[in-house]
Amino acid sequence: MDKVDIKQRAGEKRFSSVLELLETDGGERLIRFAYSTGGAARRGPVTMKARDVERLRDAVAKKPELAETLGGLFDRGAA
Repeated sequence: MDKVDIKQRAGEKRFSSVLELLETDGGERLIRFAYSTGGAARRGPVTMKARDVERLRDAVAKKPELAETLGGLFDRGAA
């Protein structure tokens, strides 16, 4: 399934925000928003700077199944 990993930093801290398309055994699609500090997805708030949201939008555009599942949420001009 599709996955987008946006590398970020805040001061000396390095981490990634992750947007991942998952699928249940029954075929239902799920979207996971998470952050990672070393490979494992972690629950918790995901905070992004405006420029990182733009990078996320660009990365999602390259992942057709993820973009389709999000239904235009990250399309330019979407309100």
